[in-house]
Amino acid sequence: MRQTKTLGLGGWVGGGLLAVLALACLGAPVICRALGLEPEAVDLLAASLAPSWDHPMGTDDLGRDLLARLLWGGRVSLLVGLIGALAAAGIGTALGMVAGYRGGRVDALLMRLTDGIIALPMLPLLIVLAAVDPTKLGVPEAFARSPEMGVLRIVIIVALLGWTTTARLVRATTLSLKERDFVRAAQALGADEGTILRRHILPNVLPVVSVAVTLAVGQVILLESALSFLGLGIQPPMPSWGNMLTGALETIWTAPWQAAWPGGLIFITVIAVTLLGDALTERSKG
Repeated sequence: MRQTKTLGLGGWVGGGLLAVLALACLGAPVICRALGLEPEAVDLLAASLAPSWDHPMGTDDLGRDLLARLLWGGRVSLLVGLIGALAAAGIGTALGMVAGYRGGRVDALLMRLTDGIIALPMLPLLIVLAAVDPTKLGVPEAFARSPEMGVLRIVIIVALLGWTTTARLVRATTLSLKERDFVRAAQALGADEGTILRRHILPNVLPVVSVAVTLAVGQVILLESALSFLGLGIQPPMPSWGNMLTGALETIWTAPWQAAWPGGLIFITVIAVTLLGDALTERSKG
């Protein structure tokens, strides 16, 4: 009887760090209310203050409290990372299962499409897509100019371009699963393709998908940060760790903490996700 591997120290450390960050960001309203902090409260007389009792992480160039903005910005960055990774995994899972189960020309066509997406230079393409004016695509101008549109746009772009790794992993797993006895038995009993994929293939590829999603979260957060850093991601006044880094460019030498805090949180999040993803990969091999 095969023993299930535990996550190991790295997995527990990564999962613990992510849990702490997620709980802190989810509790942003309670924490800010308890400390009397407002993420959008501008006080030019308190601009670029160093960390103190009143402002534990200092203030930005507009006098806004950095702790409050980091907590609210973390909600946006983590949400974009999670939803973007899940959306991309959903597309990749569907295409990978169809390619692996159907085989033949369908498999060849979908895999050539996957190769084409992989061959594209990701960051330049993301910049081009992020710079597209949504109003020219029929999006109402009021919504197109809203901060929520920035979140939705990044999620859509990531979903459309980030599914290739999941698709390849799921395809390989499906090719193996469709030769198993339980799948052949379902075919012999007259089950249709949709039923087999949904009831027999999908539950068995979910461990692979969960690993891919975990690793993708960190990549999506980095992409969001890069786009926000270039002014094409989450737009103010909605805070995110990426656009907080952008806002700290002009004060990097006079108030380095303004860049250190969001940059450090991005670094910790990506490291934590990577540790957890590696641990899940090792566990799935066991």
